[in-house]
Amino acid sequence: MQDIVSAQKLFFKTQKTKDVNYRLSLLKALKSEILLNEQAILDALKKDFKKSEFEAYLSEIGIVISELNLAIKNLKKWAKPKRITASLLTFPSKDYIYKEPYGTVLIIAPWNYPFLLAMEPLIMAIAAGNTVVLKPSELTVNTSKVITAILNNVFQDTLAVSVEGGVETSTELLAQKWDFIFFTGSTTVGKIVAKAAANHLTPTVLELGGKSPCIIDDSVDLKLVARRLVWGKLLNGGQTCIAPDYVIVKSNIKQNLIEALKSEITKRYGTNPKTSEDFPRIINQKNTLRLSGLLKDCSIVFGGEVDENDCYITPTLVDEPPLDSPIMLEEIFGPILPILAYETQEDIEKIIWNLDKPLSLYVFSNNRSFIKETINKFSFGGGVINDLLIHFGNHRLPFGGVGASGIGQYHGKHGFDAFSNTKPIVKRGNWFDPSFRYAPYNGKLSLLKTVFRYFG
Repeated sequence: MQDIVSAQKLFFKTQKTKDVNYRLSLLKALKSEILLNEQAILDALKKDFKKSEFEAYLSEIGIVISELNLAIKNLKKWAKPKRITASLLTFPSKDYIYKEPYGTVLIIAPWNYPFLLAMEPLIMAIAAGNTVVLKPSELTVNTSKVITAILNNVFQDTLAVSVEGGVETSTELLAQKWDFIFFTGSTTVGKIVAKAAANHLTPTVLELGGKSPCIIDDSVDLKLVARRLVWGKLLNGGQTCIAPDYVIVKSNIKQNLIEALKSEITKRYGTNPKTSEDFPRIINQKNTLRLSGLLKDCSIVFGGEVDENDCYITPTLVDEPPLDSPIMLEEIFGPILPILAYETQEDIEKIIWNLDKPLSLYVFSNNRSFIKETINKFSFGGGVINDLLIHFGNHRLPFGGVGASGIGQYHGKHGFDAFSNTKPIVKRGNWFDPSFRYAPYNGKLSLLKTVFRYFG
């Protein structure tokens, strides 16, 4: 590991990656290689998750291609120094913001969207001019092998390389001195990454998770809500960091919502979702058993079937679990949806404020004042009104968490900025040099106060 990092640091010092045209050539080559391996990526995701080609393209390959197109189209503009209005205090000057690469970057990718969440940060790290060591997830063996092959075909190891392996590999990588670390995964592992980064004062972006609530009042069309809720919750088998983790619904429509959800699940995945080509599997037996354990002592009103050998859990609805139960204390990350009722805003507060700040928050309502009060009251990474997940799909919006759900943001230009050090530069003119700032200061204090009060 140390040899890889040292070689990349030496290559970075050649300044070659600061050439924007060179970066563009790499991004174009990466795009061509991904398109060439499109079927191999789809096949790998099928082997790892039993994920349908439609869902795999929608949630993984399509977004990566869009991100590449965006970076290729806009990189020259993003990388150009930005002229900033000068201050009277620095007159005469021309002020700029430069974007420079951090240097050698470590990216640790998760297993739930193994292609997307490895390639999207890689794209922006390369666009910003960094060298990259990418650690794909060991849990998605097939997808990780395709990622490694793609990087080997596009990049020399001194520029970007994929290092496969398990926890020991991640531990060894984190022991190295990096210029920047980008991690996507659980809050628990995020704390380990943050601690390792702190040893070298390495800047980080931590994309974590948490229990994202979905609040539903009684002003909505329940059929539409059920359709969108089933899609957002069951995409990727519920293994999505921004999936609604639980529902808080107005008590007078709770039973109607449950019936609408039952109907919608059956409509989309059939009476036996296990046979549906569109319903993915849990990543492995360990996570299947963890999810099965969360259902213990729960009031299950729909689903609940578990097949450990097939890593299958049917879409499951849980009614009113206690707030101190395991299913309400840890992120579910599977096709299980707890449903809780509320009467007042205080009921909602009691539930949400009992937990760490979530990565996402969703509100289904046609009541403007209710929506405004809710999104202003609670702290969360990002949210959607009357739909789910779709804020991830707009590259103009920054994506990230707050508190325990994450540190830092990325996506589109925000991703380029995340992998760039912002460097302010002031170019001072020499034609005028007033003596005001120089000693002796006798008699200048009054004028100094005036300058800061009215012109600073």
